Amino acid sequence: MLIGVPKEIKNHEYRVGLTPASVIELVARGHRVMVEVNAGAAIDFSDDEYRAAGAEMVASAAELFAVADMIVKVKEPQPTECAMLRDGQILYTYLHLAPDPEQTKLLVESGATCVAYETVTDNQGGLPLLAPMSEVAGRMSVQAGAHHLEKAQGGRGVLLGGVPGVAPAKVLIIGGGVVGDNAAAIAVGMGADVTILDRSIARLRQLDAKYEGRAHCVYSTVVAIEEYALEADLVIGAVLIPGAAAPKLLTRDIIGRMKKGAVVVDVAIDQGGCFETSRATTHQQPTFVVDDIVHYCVANMPGGVARTATMALNNATLPYALALADDPVNALFLDKNLQNGLNVHKGQVTYKAVADALGYHYIPADEALKI
Repeated sequence: MLIGVPKEIKNHEYRVGLTPASVIELVARGHRVMVEVNAGAAIDFSDDEYRAAGAEMVASAAELFAVADMIVKVKEPQPTECAMLRDGQILYTYLHLAPDPEQTKLLVESGATCVAYETVTDNQGGLPLLAPMSEVAGRMSVQAGAHHLEKAQGGRGVLLGGVPGVAPAKVLIIGGGVVGDNAAAIAVGMGADVTILDRSIARLRQLDAKYEGRAHCVYSTVVAIEEYALEADLVIGAVLIPGAAAPKLLTRDIIGRMKKGAVVVDVAIDQGGCFETSRATTHQQPTFVVDDIVHYCVANMPGGVARTATMALNNATLPYALALADDPVNALFLDKNLQNGLNVHKGQVTYKAVADALGYHYIPADEALKI
């Protein structure tokens, strides 16, 4: 198979779909890999490293899209990239379609087979290709929150861990999954007063045992969200419904009554955001203010630590990339976990949460693959 790796073009996105080490693995299996020049240069993966790994370097994304059987990316394709996709081509990347009707329309029209990292599952029901970026984003959310709590950044002027004689900042984490757990680990480590809200009692028990009283683990209700948000200096939105639009858990009314200069970090922004006042931002302009509350809603947070994130992502995505390259039809037919990643195929929406969110007719992936 001929695999193409374009340079990412989303604002301040420096990650790359395949590292040189991943290219070596694919070439060793008999596949050809084409990489756009400078695709990894920003994170110190040089064109010479890709050549040494066996990749062919090409001057433009258009050359890749024109000939590649499979395109491997990191972020969702931008409109110019969607226009280059074609019938029968495989797209393997993050998509986050439920809150993005325009991208969904373009992918449906392309006829391509689109496999979304974020909905591939494992035998335990987890999301193995989303997990590494959730780990990165969870840890970064506290970094970002602590920075923007500084007065010069528009925040309350509160040090996350406090100092002897001065109380630490109150941090509320809504959602106790991978993002929430990793956020809690950093916030607890920095000495903050941390509360985690979740609707799973079993998960709360796990987190309570893990943090041994250093984080308050509380059952999530409408009342609890309001109560703890109004006390918080930093709120981190870490909720996820796989493949679906995020629920709006922090209302405009609550935002308007929070402490002046408090910071909210919406890690769910890729899925539309879990705060009513959220809108996607970029690393170039990461924040905006609503009712004196600083909002950090960067839609590609891990792109800020692009080298670490790229290596972590490739560790997870490479086995599936190899399977798709070796035998895409059987890989998607026989591996139900990989099949769960199929969101669009030959003009059909094959992921129910996306179809429901955007009003498309849903056709199960196994049925669509027979078309």
